[in-house]
Amino acid sequence: MNFLVTGGAGFIGSFLVDELLKRKHKVVIYDVLDKQVHLGKIPYYLNKKAKFIQADVRDYNKLKKTIVEEKIDIIYHFAAKVGVGQSQYQIKEYMDVNVGGTSNLLDILVNNKTNVKKLIVASSMSTYGEGVYYCKKCKIEFQPELRTKQQLDKCIWEILCPKCKNVVEPKLTPETAKQVCHSIYALSKKVQEEMCLIIGKTYHIPTVALRFFNVFGPRQSLSNPYTGVAAIFMSRIKNNKPPIIFEDGLQTRDFVYVEDVVQACILALKPQADYNVYNVGCAKPVKILDVATTIAKFYNSDIKPEIRNKYRKGDIRHCIADITKIKKDLGYKPKFSFEEGIKKLINWAKTAQAKDFYEQAEKELKEKGLV
Repeated sequence: MNFLVTGGAGFIGSFLVDELLKRKHKVVIYDVLDKQVHLGKIPYYLNKKAKFIQADVRDYNKLKKTIVEEKIDIIYHFAAKVGVGQSQYQIKEYMDVNVGGTSNLLDILVNNKTNVKKLIVASSMSTYGEGVYYCKKCKIEFQPELRTKQQLDKCIWEILCPKCKNVVEPKLTPETAKQVCHSIYALSKKVQEEMCLIIGKTYHIPTVALRFFNVFGPRQSLSNPYTGVAAIFMSRIKNNKPPIIFEDGLQTRDFVYVEDVVQACILALKPQADYNVYNVGCAKPVKILDVATTIAKFYNSDIKPEIRNKYRKGDIRHCIADITKIKKDLGYKPKFSFEEGIKKLINWAKTAQAKDFYEQAEKELKEKGLV
């Protein structure tokens, strides 16, 4: 089979490329090599057994030529601008790449004779906004809007019941939960997955959308201050600086190791996955504070995180994946614990370049009124 992986030089895409090549497939990597991620260099880990095409998904003719001439059978569409905060002021760039690039891809599939038999698109947990919560007193389950400025100004961080105003407990978030986008990035990913599924169903191109939760592991750029929180904390500690934590550090996320994400991507090739949306996570909450302290511990560092007790606009409190559907349909089972994944990240990070641009990124967010 001939596979195309857009964004295949990136963090998740490169691991997927390695796995596809192990399975004796022909793989074409299509990647612009974003300077913010790759610092203008071809990454050392780029698999030489794959054909590499450096190009932008916004380049319609180049993308068309690649799909047609390489006789692509299956496409993994991972090319995207990533970063919630940055998306709030680089609006045109994020929508051009994430939505415009996807528009090009789908337009090519619809209006040209291709060999494409399946499309798998990377979506995001950010499309949910806040996760699902339950109030024991009122016995209601609900998905709240963002916390109000009035609440956050009082440093009341947890989600409150809309009826009794008591603190409620987070529950697992299923694929049936509402998608309540609070950033341009989230909106662009929501539009991406909806576009792909609409066109897939209309033209009978089997399509699968995978909503990735907080993916972490080796190869995640340690110099990109808008990447995943584990990589940002790793970069800070590696540069002998404290990780910066907003609110009280007790907010939780679902961290999933990159090789488990690749497992889900391979399972999505199964016919029973067609036209479905799946959460890809571990279904286990991890406190943001624990991310920082775990990295410091395994890195043998005495650096303590700096807890700001301040907030960023648009941040959510808790969102953890319900992975019942992908386990039942496709046999997905996470193999790596959070601690195992962090150890692998640290072993890789010892020799990886890590330029700390966090202060610069935070300055930008402040200038745009997001902090």
